[in-house]
Amino acid sequence: MAPGASSWPGPAASAAGIAVAVLVLGGAVWWLRRRRAARSIGARFARACDGVLADRLVPDADGGELHVEYLLLTGPAILVVAVRDVAGHVFGSEAMQEWTVLGPRHRFTFANPLPALYDRIAAVKRLLPDVPVRGVVAFTARAQFTKGVPPNVVTLEAFLAGLPAERAGAEPTALAALRAAWTELGAATKPRPSGDPR
Repeated sequence: MAPGASSWPGPAASAAGIAVAVLVLGGAVWWLRRRRAARSIGARFARACDGVLADRLVPDADGGELHVEYLLLTGPAILVVAVRDVAGHVFGSEAMQEWTVLGPRHRFTFANPLPALYDRIAAVKRLLPDVPVRGVVAFTARAQFTKGVPPNVVTLEAFLAGLPAERAGAEPTALAALRAAWTELGAATKPRPSGDPR
């Protein structure tokens, strides 16, 4: 090396190195986002059902709107699904106003989700009186029901595992009626605007 010459690469080499690093980092971020999206609850519902409407506002009988997390088109019915992600042992029943979660380092309560679920089922039934409408509150795997599971409460994994069997058992004529009702439901509801806290 000549005296006074720097051992550092020139500006072109530095710029090329930075560009490669940005490309690699950008590719890794893109891959992680795609992987996360494929594992998302909505994507999993889409693979297991004939149709999914997420984050919809459904008109209620009082002239207002109710937020519904997921509406699913399955073989025998249209399903209203509320997903809850709490970590710990969940204690609740249909009659209790509040349910309790006991975690390793925390304890908290939340409103019984069943009355809200029943309101949402009723709102969808009001729009579609001639098709079966059911609903569940699906808890992620982080929740444990050690003292019994209330009615219309399921674990998300068990619920997802059961959807293909429901789909396969559908009669073609019933499925055609459900598909027509599904189209009506999509037209009668609207997406929840981003930032709307409902």
